[in-house]
Amino acid sequence: MTPTTHSEAQAERSAETRSRILDAALSEFAAHGLAGARTEQIATAAGVNKALIYYYFESKEKLYSAALEMVSGRVRDRSMAVFLRDASPGERLLRAALDHFDRILTQREFQSLMQQEMMRMHKGEEGELSILVKRVFAPLHAMFQSLVREGTSSGELIEVDWFQMELSALGGNVFYFLSAPVWKEILAFEPFDEEALRARRVALVEFFGKAIFQDRQQGAKLAERVLADSPMPDCANFNGQFHSSEMKHK
Repeated sequence: MTPTTHSEAQAERSAETRSRILDAALSEFAAHGLAGARTEQIATAAGVNKALIYYYFESKEKLYSAALEMVSGRVRDRSMAVFLRDASPGERLLRAALDHFDRILTQREFQSLMQQEMMRMHKGEEGELSILVKRVFAPLHAMFQSLVREGTSSGELIEVDWFQMELSALGGNVFYFLSAPVWKEILAFEPFDEEALRARRVALVEFFGKAIFQDRQQGAKLAERVLADSPMPDCANFNGQFHSSEMKHK
């Protein structure tokens, strides 16, 4: 085995330090937004001198962009693995819809930063939405389109507008979470209780298993398989409030 040289060891320490800074920055930006985040807090959480942040990233804005790039890559890779799974197009679409639901539950930093960027866009401010589009939304959108067209061409899926299927598969998830206060008032239940979340993710997969397949019985069987090998993620600390963090600092 070749011994590690001094320069290699130094490069490893540098990469590890940069990674710690990015992880700490991700948490700080997700909780407080770009404007409210403090580099002092990031440095403390990362266990580094504040000067190192500017050594590696030059400014808070560039650190924010780097953190957004990092978490976007993580989400893209996770979601792309679902699309590239060895399964029929229909099964992969069911898994993609479920993965999207679970992403909202578990990828809180990404959800927070995404919604912050959406709000900045709606206010006419310059932001980093292009990073999200390039790294996450555009490639996943292309994969969804390809799968729907493959599934309809093979006869597995019903003949419908592919974009409407994407909107239906993903939009329902977003609407449920963002409208939770309304559901709580109308239906008199707690939308973010674990059992309510568990029931909603099951209903999501079962619905699409019966809705998008030419053979509904086969679709129902696939839905059952997907749910059986996709355990409910840990959502004990989920409270649905990640979407409001930026507004506290405006």
